[in-house]
Amino acid sequence: MLQIFLLFLTLTSLFGSKTQEFRWENGLTYSDFLGLQALPRKSLLNNLDADDKLLVEEIRAGVHCIFLKNNSGEIEQVLIPLNDELQIHIYKTKNSYEFEAIPIISQTRLNAFTLKVKSNPSVDIKSQTGSYNLVSIFLSSFGTSLDFTKLRRGDDLVMIYEQKYRLGRVFSMPKLKAAMVETNNKPHYIYLNEDGRYYNKKGVQIESFLLARPVKNARISSRFSKRRFHPILRKWKAHLGVDYAARRGTPVVAAGSGTLTHVARLGSYGKLIKIRHKDGYETRYAHLKSYKRGMRRGKKVKKGQVIGYIGTTGRSTGPHLHFELRKRGRAINPAKRVQLRTKRLKNKQKKVFNKLASNYNQEITLVLDKNTSYVKQRYTQKECYFNNECHKKKTDG
Repeated sequence: MLQIFLLFLTLTSLFGSKTQEFRWENGLTYSDFLGLQALPRKSLLNNLDADDKLLVEEIRAGVHCIFLKNNSGEIEQVLIPLNDELQIHIYKTKNSYEFEAIPIISQTRLNAFTLKVKSNPSVDIKSQTGSYNLVSIFLSSFGTSLDFTKLRRGDDLVMIYEQKYRLGRVFSMPKLKAAMVETNNKPHYIYLNEDGRYYNKKGVQIESFLLARPVKNARISSRFSKRRFHPILRKWKAHLGVDYAARRGTPVVAAGSGTLTHVARLGSYGKLIKIRHKDGYETRYAHLKSYKRGMRRGKKVKKGQVIGYIGTTGRSTGPHLHFELRKRGRAINPAKRVQLRTKRLKNKQKKVFNKLASNYNQEITLVLDKNTSYVKQRYTQKECYFNNECHKKKTDG
């Protein structure tokens, strides 16, 4: 049984142990990390199964890791975030160290602020908040639906968003819930609907990076999940894509136009194709039986063009396509982007949406009336527990 890991935000001594932060630097590999910390590669890398070896490849530069060390400076436990749901947990046993993936304990808060446009949204949001992430979600959520060159000095901008906090600090990308921006005193609204897509005031989806379905008429056999407790393996895993089950040899098409950056085998992915798209997007097509003739690195392909055929190469239990979508290396749910045409809400869906939009409009009005400025939030979390048996009990129901 694992010991209870009690982690205090003040980073003071803890039952004779102390916590310490470590920022994962760009270019650092997991293998390099083990060497720097004098941790055993055999138990923490060489002996890992294929799934866990894929997990360590998901570690991103800039994440804040936590060490628990005893008074002799010896590492007792390490927490390394993989995404906003799952983290690697390394812990010392009697004879060595063990590796596992466990859920992240975090808190979510709803924040809001308004500002007057002085230059453009990118400059003004960054100037007031200091956050490139808030700039990114604002611009990407509006997509191509608004011409920001028409903004005038003094126009109002409002953002309502969710932010996760881990161990008292901002963690993961914020999620924009609603926003309003004026162009020459004319307000434009967007809202995050229950289906995970953005719509304008009329219930029409905001056009952004939309994908074609990579396999026509295929059944989805496994959905995207940042954390999933495997009932047989009895451990936490991430499934960072969508699986489409179909017969061997079924054509696979490019979900979007772009440039091929990888056409070769890659570990448990088997035969894999990667396509680089605009705005930092990348799609991945794994377990292919074969590639369409002429597919090679550097070749440009169009949305809907056949690029390969479904197979079961790599770590696969049957013919299917494992389809991933990433933005600047970060895995996101492709199901929210796969769509053939712009969606317009109708009937019951429109009624539910109108109620949601009305509630956000009231919040936006309140933010404007109070002239709510951005305040850097810090969630006060007294302690965090990491206990394997506890997680198992919760999962078992």
